[in-house]
Amino acid sequence: MNILVTGAAGYIGSVVSEELIKEGNLVIAVDNLTHGHREAVAPEAIFVQADVGNKKAMDRVFRSHQIEAVMHFAATTVIEFSMTDPKQYFQNNVVNGINLLNTMLKHNVRKMVFSSTAAVYGEPEAMHVSENDSEIPMNAYGESKLIFERILHWYEYAYGLRFVALRYFNVAGASERYGEDHTPTTALFPNILKVALNQKDYLPIFGTDYPTKDGSGIRDYIHILDLARAHLLVLKHIDGISGKVYNLGNGEGYSVVEVIEKAREITGAKIPAVAHPRRPGEPAVLVASSKLINSELGWQPQYPRLETMLESAWEWQMKHPHGYDGK
Repeated sequence: MNILVTGAAGYIGSVVSEELIKEGNLVIAVDNLTHGHREAVAPEAIFVQADVGNKKAMDRVFRSHQIEAVMHFAATTVIEFSMTDPKQYFQNNVVNGINLLNTMLKHNVRKMVFSSTAAVYGEPEAMHVSENDSEIPMNAYGESKLIFERILHWYEYAYGLRFVALRYFNVAGASERYGEDHTPTTALFPNILKVALNQKDYLPIFGTDYPTKDGSGIRDYIHILDLARAHLLVLKHIDGISGKVYNLGNGEGYSVVEVIEKAREITGAKIPAVAHPRRPGEPAVLVASSKLINSELGWQPQYPRLETMLESAWEWQMKHPHGYDGK
């Protein structure tokens, strides 16, 4: 199958592309390299440096390749910045996404797996968030993703688009070839490991006064390989499940303090941490219920343990202490 992957030079896009190729698919990898890395694109893929908001460039991509489906990861994602500069989130995550959809229709491509987010829920109503919970985003990032999900439903109704939206919680770990290298990044795992490598003096803990067991925020973490395999699974079944929204997570939450303590065990580093005020738009607890995708498609995590995620991330980080470019 010929599959267009947007944001293919990013963390998730690179590993999903890797898994698609392993299953015999041809990947057309598109990324503008604003935040992605050329080295993160599998050499077996066809790479095109382009922005999904560039109509002419995307039209050329679709004309040049017989694309059968799209996996859409290209997005602006840092929650903290979405609270201070929301316009780029709506431009990239909504307006540019509409351009991609219209280009797909123009070339009669009607299958999309969309990278959404747990941020669409806002403050959770229960310990385990389900797909039926209220969607009240607390930040512009979550709002932009929810808007695009709603657009997808209308494109399905009016144009016969087949789509599935996957709402991620916190993605962690690495494959043997590809890992997480964001600049800047507010993600917990890479920042912990930078401190372990003495590239940062300490780890900031944003919020120690949440109503949780140790005062730090609690999050659900999912291994990048489990996430990637969920994408392949829903694509195989997309004709029968179009319009579905699935949560992806482990169903267990870990506090920031617990992750730091486990990282100290695995790396052998002290990893000093300093309390900072809460970041705006961050709920206290965010843990997924993935019962729906488990019951309907049989998906379940193969690497659910926090240790496994940290160990794979640490192994990749030691091989790439300064990321892909080595600087």
